[in-house]
Amino acid sequence: MSKINYYTPEGLQKLKDQLEELKTVQRPSISQQIGEARDKGDLSENAEYDAAKEAQGILEMKISKLQTVISNARLIDDSNIDNSKVYILSKVKIKNISNGMEIDYTLVAENEADLKAKKISVESPIGKGLLGKSEGDIADIVTPGGIMKFEIIGISR
Repeated sequence: MSKINYYTPEGLQKLKDQLEELKTVQRPSISQQIGEARDKGDLSENAEYDAAKEAQGILEMKISKLQTVISNARLIDDSNIDNSKVYILSKVKIKNISNGMEIDYTLVAENEADLKAKKISVESPIGKGLLGKSEGDIADIVTPGGIMKFEIIGISR
């Protein structure tokens, strides 16, 4: 059985757009490459044909995987999640106890994580450590460099 993943509407749309691009742009392009290579003669010694067929196989595998991910995707309804604890889609302001640095993160599904946009996965060490915590709690986060302590300063949507 395939794993169910949870997405925001934007995250799910991004996956659907990727699938559409693979099907409508990349698939025809590879088909054209195969046709051009086939026109060049003997297929048994045609490296272009072999490369195009391999690219086609990889593309079809990507399409199949993406279709499976989309079919098992579930949208997150955050309309009735309270802000008293950290959950997926929570915007959390945390303070590093050791150096006093404050940072804001939004907890998202693993496939939507983007550190540049300050979106961290609920599967990451920090995400796991923050889940279920309330404002004022201290989260002990296990990292490769040791245990870090973060205070939850604020939670919002």
